[in-house]
Amino acid sequence: MTRLHHLALGARDVPKIASFYRDVLELRELKRHEYPNGSLRSVWFDLGGALLMIEHTEEPPRWVEGVGAGPFLIALAASRDEQERLERRLADAGSIIEARTEWTLYSRDPDGNRIALSAYPSD
Repeated sequence: MTRLHHLALGARDVPKIASFYRDVLELRELKRHEYPNGSLRSVWFDLGGALLMIEHTEEPPRWVEGVGAGPFLIALAASRDEQERLERRLADAGSIIEARTEWTLYSRDPDGNRIALSAYPSD
């Protein structure tokens, strides 16, 4: 069976973006990788069977509205209780809820990448 191994997200400021996913969205950090000069190259997080890799890039952030070409959303599973708690954490971090549906909250990370917290049933 083929399944998702990892999702890689480029960031100019790896520590800042990694901090958001660790401290605000409470993803568990698994590994850090450094360049030979000791600067941070990437931080890897557990996505419950797959990885989120925050990788250093010099490219500017890309803002996507709605459904864009290529990857345009990082959707994380969250129960209703988790959604409420994480919504408060997002607000404390200055990340507003842009939209919501019956099942899902939509916001953005500090680089403007669209994120979602979804309680939509997967079965």
